[in-house]
Amino acid sequence: MDGLSASELDDLLRRFLAEDVGPGDVTTDSIVPEDAVAAAEIVAKSECVVSGLPISRRVFELLDPDLEWEDRIATGATAPPATTLARLSGRARAILTGERVALNLLQRMCGIATATRRYVDAVSGTGCRILDTRKTAPGLRTFDRAAVRDGGGTNHRAGLYDMVLVKDNHRAIAGGLSGEGHNPLCGDRLTVYVRIEGGVIADASFQGFGCAIATASASLMSEAVKGRTRAEAAELFGAVHGMLTGGPVDSVRLGKLAALAGVRAFPARVKCASLAWHTLNAALAGGREPVTTE
Repeated sequence: MDGLSASELDDLLRRFLAEDVGPGDVTTDSIVPEDAVAAAEIVAKSECVVSGLPISRRVFELLDPDLEWEDRIATGATAPPATTLARLSGRARAILTGERVALNLLQRMCGIATATRRYVDAVSGTGCRILDTRKTAPGLRTFDRAAVRDGGGTNHRAGLYDMVLVKDNHRAIAGGLSGEGHNPLCGDRLTVYVRIEGGVIADASFQGFGCAIATASASLMSEAVKGRTRAEAAELFGAVHGMLTGGPVDSVRLGKLAALAGVRAFPARVKCASLAWHTLNAALAGGREPVTTE
């Protein structure tokens, strides 16, 4: 199961049981005869996407190897309220002792699968995929990732070992600069990253989302400032800002950036085109607060 062998999965489930049962289930062992048998059903109280039935089954089997189990619905299916998910029978003590661990895992996995399915359905037909993260509770990542798959989502990296993902804190520690830009009314949100080497901008990039004008301007800016000093980048900002706000269009000096002059025909969009540039200024100045052009 998602990187766990059968024996590793059993060891994990035994640890979960040991946490709950400890030296013994004093209530069940005091009241329920050792030879008593029982039958039970697992029933959905609300609509859910089914995930985790094999895990629940295995919890009970670790306590009663002779347990009988019948799945009543397929993994990944949507269960209406009051649907019987599974039926089981076996030693009564094993069923009572294992039910909380089995149901906790089942409820968690069904909940994750159900939430994932909502997002998957929301982007259906767009070509987008819903990915998970490694921000899981320790010990539960295997189950959470399986639940995301059962809900129709896609697993991203399993841990720190299987994919490179450079985040803001990596950039900060490695000596990079960054700035945040956000126009809440328009919905544009950008993060601009700058790496300085020898007093020169060695690299510039951005990530975020927004309208085509905001992202196109950020893309052009990222290329235009590479190889420039801070002072040169500041001069370029001034030229672009002046052009966007009605100043002359110096095509020779600005090159591809002169294309942004077309935005002036739509005054409400000037703020979108200038957001990346103000964010760059904030990054170079070491600013910590998000900037806005609204």
